[in-house]
Amino acid sequence: MDTKQDRTVSNDQPDDSQGQPLSLHQRILGDVEGRILSGEWPPGHRIPFEHELTEQYDCSRMTVNKALTELVKRGLIERRRKSGSYVTFPQVQSAVMEIHDVKLEVQSLGLDYSFQLDERKVRKVESRDVERLDLPTSARLLDVTCRHFAGGRPFCFEERLISLAAVPEAEAELFETAAPGSWLLGKVPWSTAEHRIRAVAANKLAAQALDISTGTACLVIERRTWSGRAPVTHVRLTYPGDRHELVAQFAPSPIG
Repeated sequence: MDTKQDRTVSNDQPDDSQGQPLSLHQRILGDVEGRILSGEWPPGHRIPFEHELTEQYDCSRMTVNKALTELVKRGLIERRRKSGSYVTFPQVQSAVMEIHDVKLEVQSLGLDYSFQLDERKVRKVESRDVERLDLPTSARLLDVTCRHFAGGRPFCFEERLISLAAVPEAEAELFETAAPGSWLLGKVPWSTAEHRIRAVAANKLAAQALDISTGTACLVIERRTWSGRAPVTHVRLTYPGDRHELVAQFAPSPIG
């Protein structure tokens, strides 16, 4: 019987964002997640068995199980009976809560895709940015806007902020061959995302970009993504209301 108890690591161990020592559960979770997101443990890699992690961190089996269960919930690992836990392979799905590539959305309609970068600038975080991308005002970011076209017709207006602390290589990227969203999906593994979806009336900037009248009904999707605990990007995608729809598939939850 495992008699070891959960305990807080000593002061020489890593702290969380509030300066508090990490619990063993948080430390194991962060270590394993970091190796996955960095690519050190690629998809299909078997992570150490529970008893191996128990010995490595000198903790209870329950503590290790708690950390691995959280990684399963985040979709980073999968457990195989009698075989162990493995890093998952990324899945491409079409659902409301998935991160879409606008290029693939257009191509799925059977239309030719193109994009145009309208503005690109490196700047410091301003007070108006903090709510969108949780970074200190001393941080630097890349501010880009671009338009996506379907069959030569404006399809989507993109306004994006990218944290240069999380994606330093973005500072030199000119997005000549790939739009910012497509480029990020291929470069940065994300672990968490937040979507906000609402109907709005097109403001002057969006109306000009989409070649519609000011006040036209539009669908706006705002998304923030993180890699581990680090904010990566905030994007606001504006679609003319008559040119886009959201589709999701649902199944009843098991009872009992």
